[in-house]
This record gives sequence, C-alpha cells and structure tokens, in this order.
Amino acid sequence: MKQVETTYIDLKEKFDKEVVRVKSRLKEVNIKVGIVVKNASIQLQATLPLKPGDIDKKGSGTKQYSISLGIPANLDGLKTAEEEAHELSRLTARKCFEWNDKYLGKRAKTTKRQIKTIAQMLVDFEKQYFQTRKRTMKSEHTFHCHQDYLKRNIGLNTFVCKEEIIARLDKLEPKSSTLYNTVKTLKVFCKIFDLNIDLSAYSGKPIVRDRNIPSDEEIIAAYSKFADYASLRKKTIKKAYLNSWKLWQWCYGMLATYGLRPRELFVNPNIEHWLSADNVNSSWKVDGETKTGSREVLPFYPDWVKLFDLKNPLYAKMLKEIVEDKKTFKDINTVRINCSSWFRRVNVGFDPYDLRHAWAIRAHINGIPIKAAADNLGHSVEVHTEVYQKWFSLENRIKVMNFAVENKINSEELLLENERLKIEISKLKLENQELRMEHQIPTELLTTKSKLN
Repeated sequence: MKQVETTYIDLKEKFDKEVVRVKSRLKEVNIKVGIVVKNASIQLQATLPLKPGDIDKKGSGTKQYSISLGIPANLDGLKTAEEEAHELSRLTARKCFEWNDKYLGKRAKTTKRQIKTIAQMLVDFEKQYFQTRKRTMKSEHTFHCHQDYLKRNIGLNTFVCKEEIIARLDKLEPKSSTLYNTVKTLKVFCKIFDLNIDLSAYSGKPIVRDRNIPSDEEIIAAYSKFADYASLRKKTIKKAYLNSWKLWQWCYGMLATYGLRPRELFVNPNIEHWLSADNVNSSWKVDGETKTGSREVLPFYPDWVKLFDLKNPLYAKMLKEIVEDKKTFKDINTVRINCSSWFRRVNVGFDPYDLRHAWAIRAHINGIPIKAAADNLGHSVEVHTEVYQKWFSLENRIKVMNFAVENKINSEELLLENERLKIEISKLKLENQELRMEHQIPTELLTTKSKLN
C-alpha cells in the first residue's frame, strides 16, 4: 500500500512539474491560451468571442472562458492540451474561431461546421467535385490545376475561414495571373462547400506581363542544342536511353512548328494520320481529351516540317512507345514534366509554352486573321486578342510596323507600276496600229489586182 502511495506521489510530482514546463513553453511563444487542471481533467482558458446565447455585459464582444475537451490530467493529456492550446491560439489570432461542437461540449444542440484546414478538405473537395462531373483526362487536368493553386497559393495549413483566406489572397501580387487563377479556384471550392466568402474585391482580368518570346532565328538555333548536349553526355549512360534526346528534340520541333500545348503531343497521338501519305498538309490531329477538345492543326512554316525532320517514322515510333501505357492525367503529366526538364537540361533558354506564344505572335506579325490563328491554337478569339496580342516586345512592335510600312510601300509601288504598264500598253497599241497602217495595201489596189487575175 505504501509503495502504491509512493508511486502516486512521484507521478503527481512529475505531472506538476510538467504542468509548469508546459505553461512556460506556451508563454515563451506568446500563446494566449492557458491550461488549468480541474476535476482530474485539463481545461483550456482563453478570451473568446461570446458563446451563443451569452449576454455581452461589458460590450467588448468577448469573454474569458474555460473549455473542457475531455483531456485527462496525466502526462499524455498534457501533450494533448499543449497541442490544443496552440490550435485554439491560432484560430483566435486569425479570427477564425467559431463555437462548434468541439468547443461547446455538452451545450452543443445542433451540428455545426468545424473549421478545417485546406489539407483536411482536399479529399472531400475531389470527391464532391467529380460527383457533378464525369471523370475524364480533361476534367482531371482541370481539378489538378485547382488543387495546385490551393496548395501553392493558399497553403495546406490554412484554415478555411474568411479572414485567413483573405489574408492569403492579400499576399499575392495584385492583378496577376496567379491571383486571377487562385480566385477562380476558390469560387469553385466555396460553391462546393457552400462557403460564404466574398471574393469580389479580387476579381477582374489580370494584367498581362511582357514575355521574352524567342524569335524564329533563336528557335532554329536552339534546335541543335539537343544534339550538342547528347554529344557531351557521359558514356556511362544506359544504352536504352542513349538516343532518348532525339524524341525531345522532335517534341521541340513540333511545338515550334504547330504552336501546340505540350500535352497535345502526348494525349492519344494519331500517328497513323501523321505519317499517312494522304496527310498532304502535314496537319497534326489533337485528341478530344485535351484542354479545348479535338482540332486539326496546320504548320505555320511548312518548311519547318522538313527542317526539323518531323515526319521521320523513328520519332513517331519513340513517341508511341513512351505514351502507349499512359492513360491517366497523372501519367501524361509525368511525360509533360519530363519534356520541360529536357528544355532546361539542354539549356534551350525558354520554356515549351514559349514556343506556343511565339507561334501566336508570329501569326499576328504576318497578318494571319485572328479567327484562323485562334482556331489553330485551340483557344477563343477573346484569349487571342486579350492575351497574345499584348505579349509584344518593342522588337515585335517594330517588326509589325515595319511590315505594315513595307506592305504600304509595296502596294504604292505596285499601283505606280500598274499605271506605268497601262501607259506602256497604250503606247504599244498605238505603235502597232501605226505599223499596220504603214504596211496596209489599199483595198482598191487589191480589188483591181484580183480582177486582172
């Protein structure tokens, strides 16, 4: 009996000492939540918004409360209490605290939403997102983008409440594409979970920034970098991967020539059509499972098809082999990421998507009708007008203006040449008529001669 009593005293002393340590640690990191041991349990103490039904006597809107979470007064319970104190402090600091079932305890009469983090809601987000949408490669791509924006720009540990969401948005660059796409994602997220978070202050089209789009000359010059890289690689590389660079060089040429999105090369490529003798226009058929559906794409410069050796059956075979078992969005995304990594590996100097932008700007510079260019690129006329036409460097603006001036000069020269030719033709007609008259035999003489004969 005495031994039991001694053990109890020892445990009590350890517990009391640990209570002091926990309180000290909370104080050191400025946690505005205390812990109290009462009735064999550990309670949290904090100044909180008024509990539903309480009267605000002081007019402060807050009151100090003791919260019982059913935490036992032992060493393990102390660890739990310390964690809960940190969480409660975080909620109050970010003004996200709500009196839900957890904190109301026995007084909770109705089921209320517990505030969760983005990470805690991602699984349900995916589940509910696809309840109203058919799960396809295209819809998976869209969801992946939503998920990525939440992770990178809102944060997995962010509580899903108005104050904390707004705080995260305020940290993003105003009028940026990052903010624009994040808000689009949040609107979908809020709709699914029926969240009342006003995002109107962050809506509106982003300001399109200037981009360093490669010129035709730079694109052609960078093509050889793949072969240059391969020639310098270590000889220890596995034989199976020795010529892998050729596929990514081919992808480079295709993206440059057709202005494709990288994924449009890897989603169910129609190799049969591509290599068919009937494909006289060298068109590439984009599969319907891609972002904007199926379309047939034409090369801007048909001679680039030969320049980059794009119709080589070897490369078509390599493409088929690398994507034949890739059926999901994640599979295709892995190939796309690999393509981008090769651009960096050989030091191309720009990203795969920049080749698409270069195609769009090239079309504009050369006077291709907007509708034709937009259809070839697989986006709306609005996107082409609002985005691509704004990605004009000073150099590109000079090109466009020079092109227009040259066309005007050429037109004026053609008009002058046309007038000159008209005058020349008139002179020739006159000379021809005079010659006829000089060599013409009088009709009367011809008649007389005929009679004599």
